[in-house]
Amino acid sequence: MTLAAATNEHLASLSNTLIYSSMAVYTLAFFAYIAEWLFGSRSKVARTAAALTADAARTASAPAVTVKQAGGTTVLERPKVVVRSASGARDVPDGPGAHGGDEQGDLYGRIAVSLTVLAFLVELGGVVTRAASVQRAPWGNMYEFNITFSTVAVGVYLGLLVLRKNVRWLGLFLITTVLLDLGLAVTVLYTASDQLVPALHSYWLYIHVSTAIFCGAVFYVGAVATVLYLFKDSYENKLQTGGKPGRFASSVLERLPASASLDKFAYRVNAAVFPLWTFTIIAGAIWAGDAWGRYWNWDPKETWSFITWIAYACYLHARATAGWKGRKAAYLAMIAFACWLFNYYGVNIFVSGKHSYADVGLGVLRTAGF
Repeated sequence: MTLAAATNEHLASLSNTLIYSSMAVYTLAFFAYIAEWLFGSRSKVARTAAALTADAARTASAPAVTVKQAGGTTVLERPKVVVRSASGARDVPDGPGAHGGDEQGDLYGRIAVSLTVLAFLVELGGVVTRAASVQRAPWGNMYEFNITFSTVAVGVYLGLLVLRKNVRWLGLFLITTVLLDLGLAVTVLYTASDQLVPALHSYWLYIHVSTAIFCGAVFYVGAVATVLYLFKDSYENKLQTGGKPGRFASSVLERLPASASLDKFAYRVNAAVFPLWTFTIIAGAIWAGDAWGRYWNWDPKETWSFITWIAYACYLHARATAGWKGRKAAYLAMIAFACWLFNYYGVNIFVSGKHSYADVGLGVLRTAGF
């Protein structure tokens, strides 16, 4: 065994250690986010309920209007009082955030963010040492793609916090799924550090795949916001119609921003990254032309990348021209992200094609007991 090979194995082992260490720190951050949500002030999280209850009270106290129908019947009706924002959703105040606006909850939140930063740096170290172990870009297989993807997703979240965006409510849900993603990476998708196949030796690997990872991470953040919007919108609807959500649902959902704010956040995130996704597909086509002699081969990965592009284009077009907002737009956004997920996991695992470089398929799942 040569000294270079031994060094490479050492770096690969160090990378694995850092990835597992980051999972341990992410777990601590997860519990800190839980503490933020549990111990934040409950006396300051009823703004949505108060606003919608006030709307219902105004409706109940509004004077009745006499309506005469064709058959001579007189009907008394009360006018509907519906307050709407510019986005078409109910005009209710934003929640105070996960910590509920109090010092104790805010302390747990700051600890959670600090642990998230530490875990991000440790995981980034694992990605960098993985790259150094083979002296190439660290996304030559599904395992490397996963650890890089989760690192970038957390980086996007922290970047929004640095820009002073009030997105700490996103932390608990983001870290939960990042832990699931890393768990999948180190078990089912793990691949030993190795060199690339000849077809991937190109500078386009750095351009095309890196932009695909970044776009996926941003789409993922938008998808999390969309799912939270659907829950918050259902909660607001139930309150407005006189329903009484459970205590646990109220405690959690009251701490989220208003549904209109979540809807707007998801739209802005998806709209901001869509041009880069377009560039990703174009860059992939150029690379295909260099590697295979044709710019487009209708390979499964190419096809599903294009389907994902169409789905997000339909979502953005519907919001911009047809005025789709709220739940209809959210369902479109979730369909688009589902297409991206299938392109990410399904095509690589279940479908064979020109992009099947990672040696990840049904055999891996059977070996793992699936």
